[in-house]
Amino acid sequence: MNLAKSILEGDRLALARLLTRVENDDPRAKADMDELFAHTGKAHLVGITGSPGTGKSSLANQLAKVMRKEKKAPRIAVVAVDPTSPFTGGAILGDRVRMRDLHGDEGIFIRSMASRGALGGIARTTAAVVQVLDAAGFGMILIETVGAGQAEVDIASLAHTTVVVEAPGLGDDIQAIKAGILEIADILVINKADLPGVENAERALRMNIELAHPGDGEEGAKGWTVPVLKTQSHLGVGIDEVVEAIHAHGDFLHQSGEWKKRDEHRLKSELEKLIEQRLMVHWREGVDGKSYLKLVQDMIERKISPYQAVEELVK
Repeated sequence: MNLAKSILEGDRLALARLLTRVENDDPRAKADMDELFAHTGKAHLVGITGSPGTGKSSLANQLAKVMRKEKKAPRIAVVAVDPTSPFTGGAILGDRVRMRDLHGDEGIFIRSMASRGALGGIARTTAAVVQVLDAAGFGMILIETVGAGQAEVDIASLAHTTVVVEAPGLGDDIQAIKAGILEIADILVINKADLPGVENAERALRMNIELAHPGDGEEGAKGWTVPVLKTQSHLGVGIDEVVEAIHAHGDFLHQSGEWKKRDEHRLKSELEKLIEQRLMVHWREGVDGKSYLKLVQDMIERKISPYQAVEELVK
């Protein structure tokens, strides 16, 4: 069955089938992916990331609802990367639990996928899943990451626009000083803004945004000032402003030429990861198992260093 052709014709069942094959590294997915690639590159990819407990899921839910009410409402896909169950290997949280009120809208497609142990907030196959959804004609793709905190920066290599979500009372001043996750923020959202300490969180984050993005907004600088917006996603408060900021950032990327640069960076990053995977498989097929185990044992006994073991194995 040619799933690619069916997907281009709008078949949601074919789309779900191909996404499952992609997630499971099914060899049958390759031909369909090759056929679909020419139809990609149109969607606005929006990453939603931040520490656990900040309300990323409810924010994504509200963003999708507001965007669907717009005059030129885009078809929206939501990719929710969840922690992996140690028992089934699947996503612990599912789209049946989250975002229930989005079901029934033919213009919205929700996909939960397990991180499967991958670090950086997204799964190894997230980029491929997003590529399929892009080809399927979804103009806006929201990618919600696991919620691993400061290490969760891989999304910046995948998304055009990265929304970093914080909340009062989660040690924002300390998190901000680390600045790791703030450096990838195109839009900063302080969710749960009805909680005590929101003013302190906003002050600390605004100060550290300046450190993470020195010179933004000045003449000759990159030209985008990271907005700090307050929301109460459970009530739908402040969501319109976040949607406006996402659209404004998309316009900025197109006008400044950054859209093309980010697209090139994303594709190069994906290519390098695929090369690494293919080379590792090729290497494992060619290496002698006994020699490998002996080198590992020598390393454990401190007879050789890891660098020496690598040199021997590469030879």
